[in-house]
Amino acid sequence: MWLSVRVPASSANLGPGFDSLAVALSWYLTVTVEKGGHARFEARAPGEIGDGRNLVLEAMQALARVVGQELPGCQVTVESAIPVARGLGSSAAAIVGGLLAANALLGTPLTREGIWRLAWQLEGHGDNVTAALYGGAVLALQGQAGPLAQQVPIAGPLRAVLLIPDQLGYTSVARAVLPDQVSRQVTVATAARCALLVLALSTGQFALLGEAMADELHQPHRAALYPYLIDAIAAARAGGAYGACLSGSGPAVLALSAPEVTKSVQRELQGVVDRYSLAAQVAIVDIAHEGASVQAVPARDSSLGTTAQGTAYER
Repeated sequence: MWLSVRVPASSANLGPGFDSLAVALSWYLTVTVEKGGHARFEARAPGEIGDGRNLVLEAMQALARVVGQELPGCQVTVESAIPVARGLGSSAAAIVGGLLAANALLGTPLTREGIWRLAWQLEGHGDNVTAALYGGAVLALQGQAGPLAQQVPIAGPLRAVLLIPDQLGYTSVARAVLPDQVSRQVTVATAARCALLVLALSTGQFALLGEAMADELHQPHRAALYPYLIDAIAAARAGGAYGACLSGSGPAVLALSAPEVTKSVQRELQGVVDRYSLAAQVAIVDIAHEGASVQAVPARDSSLGTTAQGTAYER
């Protein structure tokens, strides 16, 4: 028997929604599981996923510990089209993919909400894992009674245009440049823009996204790491994007636009790439309105190919 798990990429923050807002994007990580005829549990994944760590394997083992079961003999293969360490949710996708694969293998002992809570715990924040699991735009926060998440409707057609440098970005570095305290003015503006962002998406008033995706909390500080950021946001707006921001902790830049102007936005962002002599790509990507999926397949899909050498674990 074969299981196939597919998990979308995601872009967090959307400007002011630090660690709380995210949107799923239609680049995918795929976890394929062959069960039966294997004496060992074996997981193979590209070495670059999780900064050399096999996050899919770690997530699978974490779920098995939580439910008090042992992973059966099987072979797990991971492939990902999500650029790693660019602020596009590659680690969240790996964690969600591993949890869903293990859950299916072990007879679905956890509900999807249980998967979500464990994914949040493993990732350390809820924005990317919530978008990866549920799709679309999401709001995730630590509520008074624990983690809370809601999907934010997107009331109209939107596409994403992404400037993706070859430069790697690490969350720990991007967090280290942030101040320990911010002013009341910044706090009030951030809260107001988050409210405006949810309003704009859920009512289809996308013209409001230019203001709603502006940020004073983290982007001005992270611009020291990514000198092209401010110009890229301005260029995307000049090309017709509703709004633009740093994608997660970077270095990618996300622009949200109407489908008919994505080529114009792409050209303007390519101009930034050229002016700054960046090694980068500018890609147009759909919003992934559907989240992670799990399906049984009768035979191996030859298009999945192979991955980097993995590590085998005795049962």
